[in-house]
Amino acid sequence: MNHISKAIDQLHAVDNEARSDGWLQCLHPLAKLVVTIVYLVVLVSFPKYQVAGVLLMAVYPITLCILGDVSVSLMWRRIWIVLLLVCFVGLFNPFIDHTPLIRIGSFTLTGGMVSFFTLMIKGCLAVMAAYLLMLTATMETLCHALRKIYVPAVLVTVLMLIYRYLIVFLHEVEHMTQAYALRAPGQRGLNIKVWGSMIGQLLLRSIDRAETVYGSMTLRGFQGEFFTERPQRISHIDWLYTYGWIAFFLILRLL
Repeated sequence: MNHISKAIDQLHAVDNEARSDGWLQCLHPLAKLVVTIVYLVVLVSFPKYQVAGVLLMAVYPITLCILGDVSVSLMWRRIWIVLLLVCFVGLFNPFIDHTPLIRIGSFTLTGGMVSFFTLMIKGCLAVMAAYLLMLTATMETLCHALRKIYVPAVLVTVLMLIYRYLIVFLHEVEHMTQAYALRAPGQRGLNIKVWGSMIGQLLLRSIDRAETVYGSMTLRGFQGEFFTERPQRISHIDWLYTYGWIAFFLILRLL
């Protein structure tokens, strides 16, 4: 199985997990979305030297992993590339910020080291929170929630279409690479000479598919916004979940 097939299988697996009947999946998507947004805002608001507060914010993703029976090892395998990119952002902090904070013999802990560690933890927790949101709510229900908080319909529709046709796009890439492999047996990967033509063909195929999809949507009465799932009602448990986590985040931030 090649990398594209694995990516398609991973997308299907995440969508299937979001549609399961677990306790977290049954919560209202608006509650989970609001809690995630507040969590990210509070997480980013911590000062660059406040490591203890950032570490305490790890209680949220750890609790969700326990309640949702989420495999931590599988989660790390799925998001490790994103985590590496996040950690790379603050890689040069130790070389820029030389403010001495703690001296232990000949070793000096500088502000750049602490800020790099803090930024790395913030990035990891933010990615984990976003992943857990996608793992416990489908894209359709998240789009409902986004409209509830008055996100413009154009942005919500574009987000839904991108997610829905991402697998179709990956299938097109898979077909093109398979066709190239059959015409170039024994060659590993794509020759750099054909990258331009392959990207051009992929762009043309994407434009044709987009026109076909838009024509089909127009014939079915599309007027700028559509949803395929009936929205659920917010229960007392949803309100308790939302206010409980928000209060917990604010307490950690104010300590």
